[in-house]
Amino acid sequence: MLPVDKKKWKIFFLVATSIFMSTLDSSIVNIALPYMMQDLQTDLQTIQWVVLIYLVTVSSLLLTFGRFSDIKGRAPVYILGFTLFVAGSLLCGMARTPQLLIVSRVVQGFGASMLMACSPALIVDVFPVQERGKVLGMMGAVVAAGLTTGPAVGGIILEYFSWRFIFYINIPIGIAAVIGGMFVLKGIPTARGSNEPMDKTGSVLLILIISSLIIFLTQLSRWGIASIPSLSFAGLCILASIGFVANEARSDYPLFDMELLKIKLFIFPVISSAILFAALFVIVFMMPFYLTYPCGFSASKTGSIMIVLFLFLLFVSPVSGMLYNTFGSRWLCVIGMSILAVSLISLMQIHPSMGVLSILWRIALAGIGTALFVSPNNTAILSCVPLSRRGIASGAVATSRNLGMVIGVALAGLIFTRSFSTLTNGSSLENYLVEMEPFFMISFKRTMLMGAILSVFGIGVTFARGKER
Repeated sequence: MLPVDKKKWKIFFLVATSIFMSTLDSSIVNIALPYMMQDLQTDLQTIQWVVLIYLVTVSSLLLTFGRFSDIKGRAPVYILGFTLFVAGSLLCGMARTPQLLIVSRVVQGFGASMLMACSPALIVDVFPVQERGKVLGMMGAVVAAGLTTGPAVGGIILEYFSWRFIFYINIPIGIAAVIGGMFVLKGIPTARGSNEPMDKTGSVLLILIISSLIIFLTQLSRWGIASIPSLSFAGLCILASIGFVANEARSDYPLFDMELLKIKLFIFPVISSAILFAALFVIVFMMPFYLTYPCGFSASKTGSIMIVLFLFLLFVSPVSGMLYNTFGSRWLCVIGMSILAVSLISLMQIHPSMGVLSILWRIALAGIGTALFVSPNNTAILSCVPLSRRGIASGAVATSRNLGMVIGVALAGLIFTRSFSTLTNGSSLENYLVEMEPFFMISFKRTMLMGAILSVFGIGVTFARGKER
């Protein structure tokens, strides 16, 4: 058996495969939403759950599986995760109703949460501290590659085939990764785990917190803020949060180690990561609808345009990872969040009569800002916690990212749907007509404004982390 140092690049390649597949899947699905909505004969509020339920499932379970990987070992969690991800992909492709598709995405989300919880910790486990900035920067490039490939492949598939094939392409790669994981992950330091007890109560409470929060946000426009359902879910979220904090504080083996909250370089980067991805996913969620409806672009053209956002992620992420080793995370992350804010503000000025170039440079800014932020931020978080809590920290990194995505999609859907419905006297987006373009654009700009406000707030939170050097 090869020593870990000799196997580290094989492990990197294996982890990169899982990250590539999970990010590819998320970016492809966003491009396909308008086509799913038409084919399954449903509305925007229903079809957004194809994205939301996946993100809710992943976000709810990341800390659980991060902790589980500390207890049982990274290898079994990783292999089971890829197996479930492949099974979920098959079920998604076979779904004939919106409800079955949403349930299938839950299965896929279970698998993805296992993969995402293990991946950063696996990298930090096998690479020495002096290489982590560079390697996590390369991992950022893999994320970008998945996000970049998604719109391109998705556009081609949607142009010539059914949207169902966006899920089927995961299956052969996933099977190969499962087989590879069985061999490559043998003998790593965290392969077996600590065998400590699992905090089941904390896991259930965390699922209640995230699920009730997202249901509250997504249904707010339908129920109203003062309605009994809205107040019930808001109350459940608050009570579950109080219960979670109390449970974690008294547990001998907590799902989330509350001592980590005392580490300034852990808590502020985690919060700022959630804010960044919430603001970013306002763009990622809304742009395909803008390009499809007011602009009238084909699926392949929409995919080609969306590539630009992630293309800059691909090239800038490794650079930001290397810059971390020299400058630390604080100023790189502040600059990244600021560039994302500029992107959102500039998208408020966009109009379908403008050329494609006017779209490209605006979303390119979002890619550059995100790339400058992510790798230094993740490296800072994972480098400030002890080895025995690295699975928890890895889960927290992924949770903050996915929870941010969920909140961004939920808020974007809420603001856009409420605005568009009010301006069109109750019409929904699936009944879009050319005459509705002014109302679409007003609603779109209001949604971008919300994203810009989020990112400006994020600049302050990012700066508050202080110096690490």
